[in-house]
Amino acid sequence: MVLLSILHVTLLQLTLASLSAATDLTQGFTAVPLSNSNFQVQKPYDVPQDQRYSFINGVHKFWVYSTDKPFEPSSTTLPRTEIRITGYDYTSGVWQFEGYGYVPSGTSGVSIMQVFGGSSSATTLQIRVYDGSLTAYRSPVLVNNIYDRWFRVNVIHDVGANNVKVYIDGDLKFDGAGRGSGTFYYKIGVYTQNDPSNYMESRWRDIKVLRK
Repeated sequence: MVLLSILHVTLLQLTLASLSAATDLTQGFTAVPLSNSNFQVQKPYDVPQDQRYSFINGVHKFWVYSTDKPFEPSSTTLPRTEIRITGYDYTSGVWQFEGYGYVPSGTSGVSIMQVFGGSSSATTLQIRVYDGSLTAYRSPVLVNNIYDRWFRVNVIHDVGANNVKVYIDGDLKFDGAGRGSGTFYYKIGVYTQNDPSNYMESRWRDIKVLRK
């Protein structure tokens, strides 16, 4: 009986270890070093940075209003407060973004993460929020009921295969074509899209960029 109990515990431990390994999407990738110098904040040009962005206890907090100015006086884009990750622009290879996101209730009509670059459009991927659902662009829906909780985001971009995969909390939610060749980089924060709420906010922590 004792031996059976030991075997059951061992099998359970092996199963849990296997499941943990299966959801570690960074295996086989190498993380690149990131520091504050790699995080370029873009925010409405007419307000101080601390009125739209904070970094406290490891959490990046971004917020913007639908009536805000663009990030540059000459820009015709919609309001944003984002970090553009610098130093690791890429044109080939297999790259991965990993981070934990949080969206408070009420935020809608906004992109919270981007793979910038592509030949057929300005971006290869936008993860957006509409009425509590995470979406890839306007559709498809990746996850419903995302408000008010932390969730893990893994985006794997295989440039040569022109393929993008999106995992939420370790589950594959999108596997589709990219937008062609280009110079690519990652952005996180809030970038106003169609049908926005008046106030938009997202938070991010434990940001990683990895490559093969």
